[in-house]
Amino acid sequence: MLSEASFAVHRSFQLPRPVELLCFGLCIAQCVYLLASLIAGSWIVDPGGQQIATDFVNVWASGRQALAGDPAAAYDAALHKQAEVAALGHSFSGEYPWIYPPTFFLIATLLAMVPFVPAYAAWMAITFPAYVAGMRAILAHRAGVLLACAYPGILSNIIVGQNGFATAALIGWALIVLKRRPMLAGCCVGLLSFKPHLGVLFPLVLVFGRHWRALAAAAGTTVLLALASCFAFGIETWHAFFQSLPVASQAALADGRADWAKLQSVFAVVRLMGGGASLAWAVHLSFAAATAVVLCALWDSKINYELKAAALATCTLLVTPYLFLYDLVVLAVPMAFLLRIGWSSGFLPGELPAIAFASLLVLIFPLVTAPVGLAAILVVALLIAIRVHHAASGTDELLEYQGEPALVRSGAAADRALLTALCAARPACDKRQSESGA
Repeated sequence: MLSEASFAVHRSFQLPRPVELLCFGLCIAQCVYLLASLIAGSWIVDPGGQQIATDFVNVWASGRQALAGDPAAAYDAALHKQAEVAALGHSFSGEYPWIYPPTFFLIATLLAMVPFVPAYAAWMAITFPAYVAGMRAILAHRAGVLLACAYPGILSNIIVGQNGFATAALIGWALIVLKRRPMLAGCCVGLLSFKPHLGVLFPLVLVFGRHWRALAAAAGTTVLLALASCFAFGIETWHAFFQSLPVASQAALADGRADWAKLQSVFAVVRLMGGGASLAWAVHLSFAAATAVVLCALWDSKINYELKAAALATCTLLVTPYLFLYDLVVLAVPMAFLLRIGWSSGFLPGELPAIAFASLLVLIFPLVTAPVGLAAILVVALLIAIRVHHAASGTDELLEYQGEPALVRSGAAADRALLTALCAARPACDKRQSESGA
């Protein structure tokens, strides 16, 4: 788990009453919205009792195809659409293509073993608590549960039955346990391979951060999942997956079958502004490369681990061209790390309002036709950059002692000398204490 050394201030922290009431209000509002949508027949089941087409039908129908002995058919758009229509019992406009690697069939088949609605409920009931527990662990405070439930990004994931909770939980828990249990962290990263476009930065930072055991565990878990999927569903399923990738990329990122305003990426912004695919790729790849370089340099530095973790979770969202609002559940992870730092050391001017503003941008997405989710990610990235700048300039110096973060506020030279002496004396004190205890 993350170090508790930096949390002496945090343990006595209480949410301000207005913030607490606002969070309760958001939780109640989201619950009321879901209940009203269910009663009105606009969520899960329509007024006629028919199941509504959402992203979850994609997963459930793919699982049914795998159970029927033809998982490779899920990568055929026409055959998969037929399976989705059969799953719902009626036709619908649009399509929900299956673009996940065959490892995700391991989950899809389990969900498809039960009827559609119970499977939908089970998927949310399993992944949502994992996400909430991750936020609670990052903040090391019961307020983390309330903040996780109040975060506006969770609603879009519940409405469509997506995997944002699972993604956020895996990223969050990987970062939580990386310092103390690297093998477990690596397993979390390996499990994230079901969404490879959100895991491309992890191997880089694990190398630059010298987390070799976590890297080995991540690679081993990924390989084991791939082998398990080959054994369960056949090697031809992987062939079908790789053959479908150019078609899926052409449809989503070149032809723009998904509304550009729904994609929360630099690539989508360029396309939304009228730029062609070539220009969008050039701008996005340049931005992603620069982001990766900065992130690797940060993980190679002595900056506080919480800042590194927040930066990795944020940059994970910035470097992919294919990002929807439900993926922004992951943005709660860097927000939680920023709150952790602020509660243990004090917030920088404007930091809390900026976090609230990023949450507001996620909240208003249904009301606007613009990539406000990307704007929210950039706001969080800016907050992290400001923290890093303060650390580098010495005005808010974040150091690490034996791998455990400790915040050193700027002050007089005597204060720094005293802190250095205390850190130097700590091993000797620990030794004496151990001997006396023996």
